[in-house]
Amino acid sequence: MLNAYIYDGLRTPIGRNAGALAKVRPDDLLGGVIKEVVGRSAFDANDIEDVNVGCANQAGEDSRCLGRHAALLAGLPIEVPGNTIQRNCGSGMNAMIDAARAITCGEGDLFVAGGVESMTRAPFVVGKAETAFAKGFPVFESSLGA
Repeated sequence: MLNAYIYDGLRTPIGRNAGALAKVRPDDLLGGVIKEVVGRSAFDANDIEDVNVGCANQAGEDSRCLGRHAALLAGLPIEVPGNTIQRNCGSGMNAMIDAARAITCGEGDLFVAGGVESMTRAPFVVGKAETAFAKGFPVFESSLGA
């Protein structure tokens, strides 16, 4: 079995509801982090096997596969894939565990892993109406648990 190592780490500032980060999309936020981490490393971006990202609330403006989109926004080569894991509170940790597991199993050598979230930018959702043009159906604050 191979060993997996964390070579660098970086986090974004912690925001608050409708705060300074409210206008920043999660994929843009994560793309900046990935760009910085890869840029300050000695690794060639072409050698990255995958970008594993945890995000509990990825529906809406931040695309359907936030990991892939953030990798492209970071300027990684188009050949580097990305994926997104949705496990609510454990998404980012699960993304890192999956990358470590892939390395120890010999599935790859170099991964970018982490997580991102913006509850301020999470979309409002409504429940499915039972009839067409129904009125009075519930509005949920976010798609988490809806």
